[in-house]
Amino acid sequence: MDIRSELEKRYENGLMPRIAGYIGNDQARFDHLMELVFGSEPSVARRASWVISHCTERYPHLVRPWLEKLVHSLSNPGLDDSIVRSTVKVLAETGDLPEVLQGYILEHCFDLLLNPKTAVAIQVHAMQAIFNISKDEPDLLRELREVIQGQMEYGTAGFKARGKRILKEIGKVVKD
Repeated sequence: MDIRSELEKRYENGLMPRIAGYIGNDQARFDHLMELVFGSEPSVARRASWVISHCTERYPHLVRPWLEKLVHSLSNPGLDDSIVRSTVKVLAETGDLPEVLQGYILEHCFDLLLNPKTAVAIQVHAMQAIFNISKDEPDLLRELREVIQGQMEYGTAGFKARGKRILKEIGKVVKD
Protein backbone atom coordinates (compact mmCIF):
# COMPACT_ATOMS: atom_id res chain seq x y z
CA MET A 1 0.00 0.00 0.00
CA ASP A 2 1.21 3.49 -0.82
CA ILE A 3 0.33 5.31 2.41
CA ARG A 4 0.71 8.78 0.93
CA SER A 5 -1.61 7.96 -1.99
CA GLU A 6 -4.19 6.55 0.39
CA LEU A 7 -4.02 9.70 2.52
CA GLU A 8 -4.44 11.90 -0.56
CA LYS A 9 -7.71 10.19 -1.46
CA ARG A 10 -11.04 11.73 -0.63
CA TYR A 11 -11.93 10.79 2.92
CA GLU A 12 -14.13 7.74 3.21
CA ASN A 13 -15.41 5.87 6.22
CA GLY A 14 -12.90 3.29 7.42
CA LEU A 15 -9.90 4.76 5.58
CA MET A 16 -7.86 5.59 8.68
CA PRO A 17 -8.37 2.21 10.40
CA ARG A 18 -7.54 0.47 7.10
CA ILE A 19 -4.24 2.35 6.82
CA ALA A 20 -3.53 1.69 10.51
CA GLY A 21 -4.19 -2.01 9.89
CA TYR A 22 -1.68 -1.99 7.05
CA ILE A 23 0.94 -0.31 9.25
CA GLY A 24 0.23 -2.75 12.07
CA ASN A 25 3.24 -3.33 14.30
CA ASP A 26 5.74 -2.40 11.58
CA GLN A 27 8.12 0.32 12.81
CA ALA A 28 9.36 1.20 9.30
CA ARG A 29 5.82 1.79 8.05
CA PHE A 30 4.99 3.81 11.14
CA ASP A 31 8.16 5.88 10.66
CA HIS A 32 7.06 6.62 7.10
CA LEU A 33 3.70 7.76 8.44
CA MET A 34 5.42 10.06 10.94
CA GLU A 35 7.53 11.54 8.15
CA LEU A 36 4.28 12.37 6.35
CA VAL A 37 3.03 14.21 9.43
CA PHE A 38 6.13 16.36 9.60
CA GLY A 39 6.94 16.75 5.94
CA SER A 40 3.78 16.87 3.88
CA GLU A 41 1.25 19.38 2.73
CA PRO A 42 -1.36 20.13 5.41
CA SER A 43 -4.11 17.80 4.19
CA VAL A 44 -1.81 14.77 4.10
CA ALA A 45 -0.18 15.70 7.42
CA ARG A 46 -3.61 16.06 9.05
CA ARG A 47 -4.80 12.68 7.86
CA ALA A 48 -1.52 11.02 8.76
CA SER A 49 -1.87 12.37 12.30
CA TRP A 50 -5.31 10.73 12.56
CA VAL A 51 -3.79 7.40 11.59
CA ILE A 52 -1.09 7.78 14.24
CA SER A 53 -3.65 7.75 17.02
CA HIS A 54 -5.24 4.61 15.53
CA CYS A 55 -1.84 2.90 15.36
CA THR A 56 -0.75 3.81 18.86
CA GLU A 57 -3.95 2.48 20.41
CA ARG A 58 -2.75 -1.05 19.60
CA TYR A 59 1.01 -0.51 19.36
CA PRO A 60 2.00 2.38 21.64
CA HIS A 61 5.69 1.48 21.46
CA LEU A 62 5.81 2.57 17.81
CA VAL A 63 5.65 6.25 18.79
CA ARG A 64 8.51 6.09 21.33
CA PRO A 65 11.26 7.12 18.87
CA TRP A 66 9.10 10.08 17.82
CA LEU A 67 7.96 11.38 21.20
CA GLU A 68 10.53 14.15 21.48
CA LYS A 69 9.75 15.48 18.01
CA LEU A 70 6.00 15.26 18.66
CA VAL A 71 6.26 17.11 21.96
CA HIS A 72 8.44 19.85 20.54
CA SER A 73 6.14 20.23 17.53
CA LEU A 74 3.51 21.57 19.94
CA SER A 75 5.62 24.75 20.16
CA ASN A 76 4.89 25.48 16.51
CA PRO A 77 2.22 28.22 16.52
CA GLY A 78 1.11 27.29 13.00
CA LEU A 79 0.49 23.63 13.79
CA ASP A 80 -2.93 22.53 12.56
CA ASP A 81 -5.49 21.82 15.30
CA SER A 82 -6.09 18.28 14.07
CA ILE A 83 -2.38 17.50 14.42
CA VAL A 84 -2.34 19.08 17.89
CA ARG A 85 -5.41 17.01 18.84
CA SER A 86 -3.88 13.75 17.60
CA THR A 87 -0.53 14.53 19.23
CA VAL A 88 -2.04 15.36 22.61
CA LYS A 89 -4.31 12.30 22.38
CA VAL A 90 -1.26 10.10 21.79
CA LEU A 91 0.51 11.73 24.75
CA ALA A 92 -2.57 11.15 26.93
CA GLU A 93 -2.78 7.50 25.92
CA THR A 94 0.94 6.67 26.02
CA GLY A 95 1.93 5.34 29.38
CA ASP A 96 5.31 5.84 30.99
CA LEU A 97 6.34 8.96 29.10
CA PRO A 98 10.07 9.72 29.37
CA GLU A 99 10.79 11.84 32.42
CA VAL A 100 12.96 14.20 30.36
CA LEU A 101 9.87 15.15 28.28
CA GLN A 102 7.32 15.36 31.07
CA GLY A 103 8.04 19.00 31.92
CA TYR A 104 7.57 20.04 28.29
CA ILE A 105 4.39 18.00 28.02
CA LEU A 106 2.98 19.52 31.19
CA GLU A 107 3.82 23.04 30.03
CA HIS A 108 2.22 22.56 26.61
CA CYS A 109 -0.82 20.79 28.00
CA PHE A 110 -1.46 23.40 30.69
CA ASP A 111 -1.13 26.12 28.02
CA LEU A 112 -3.67 24.31 25.84
CA LEU A 113 -6.02 23.72 28.75
CA LEU A 114 -5.91 27.35 29.87
CA ASN A 115 -6.37 28.84 26.40
CA PRO A 116 -10.08 29.56 25.81
CA LYS A 117 -9.50 29.34 22.05
CA THR A 118 -8.31 25.73 22.26
CA ALA A 119 -10.78 23.20 20.86
CA VAL A 120 -12.53 21.10 23.51
CA ALA A 121 -11.19 17.81 22.15
CA ILE A 122 -7.65 19.13 22.57
CA GLN A 123 -8.42 20.41 26.07
CA VAL A 124 -9.80 17.08 27.29
CA HIS A 125 -6.78 15.19 25.95
CA ALA A 126 -4.47 17.79 27.53
CA MET A 127 -6.34 17.39 30.83
CA GLN A 128 -5.87 13.62 30.66
CA ALA A 129 -2.17 13.88 29.77
CA ILE A 130 -1.56 16.23 32.70
CA PHE A 131 -3.40 13.89 35.06
CA ASN A 132 -1.51 10.82 33.84
CA ILE A 133 1.87 12.48 34.33
CA SER A 134 0.92 14.02 37.69
CA LYS A 135 -0.60 10.97 39.42
CA ASP A 136 2.25 10.86 41.94
CA GLU A 137 2.61 14.65 42.28
CA PRO A 138 -0.07 16.04 44.63
CA ASP A 139 0.95 19.66 43.98
CA LEU A 140 0.46 19.26 40.23
CA LEU A 141 -2.83 17.49 40.84
CA ARG A 142 -4.00 20.40 42.99
CA GLU A 143 -3.07 22.81 40.21
CA LEU A 144 -4.91 20.70 37.65
CA ARG A 145 -7.94 20.50 39.96
CA GLU A 146 -7.95 24.30 40.28
CA VAL A 147 -7.82 24.78 36.51
CA ILE A 148 -10.59 22.27 35.84
CA GLN A 149 -12.84 23.67 38.57
CA GLY A 150 -12.28 27.18 37.26
CA GLN A 151 -13.49 26.19 33.81
CA MET A 152 -16.33 23.81 34.68
CA GLU A 153 -19.01 26.49 34.85
CA TYR A 154 -18.38 27.59 31.27
CA GLY A 155 -17.17 24.30 29.81
CA THR A 156 -18.95 22.30 27.15
CA ALA A 157 -20.61 18.97 27.92
CA GLY A 158 -17.47 17.14 26.77
CA PHE A 159 -15.23 19.27 28.95
CA LYS A 160 -17.49 18.81 31.97
CA ALA A 161 -17.73 15.04 31.51
CA ARG A 162 -13.96 14.56 31.34
CA GLY A 163 -13.42 17.18 34.04
CA LYS A 164 -15.77 15.40 36.47
CA ARG A 165 -14.05 12.08 35.81
CA ILE A 166 -10.58 13.53 36.40
CA LEU A 167 -11.69 15.51 39.46
CA LYS A 168 -13.02 12.26 40.92
CA GLU A 169 -9.65 10.57 40.30
CA ILE A 170 -7.78 13.53 41.79
CA GLY A 171 -10.01 13.27 44.87
CA LYS A 172 -8.78 9.71 45.40
CA VAL A 173 -5.17 10.93 45.56
CA VAL A 174 -5.36 14.44 47.03
CA LYS A 175 -7.25 14.62 50.33
CA ASP A 176 -7.52 18.38 50.93
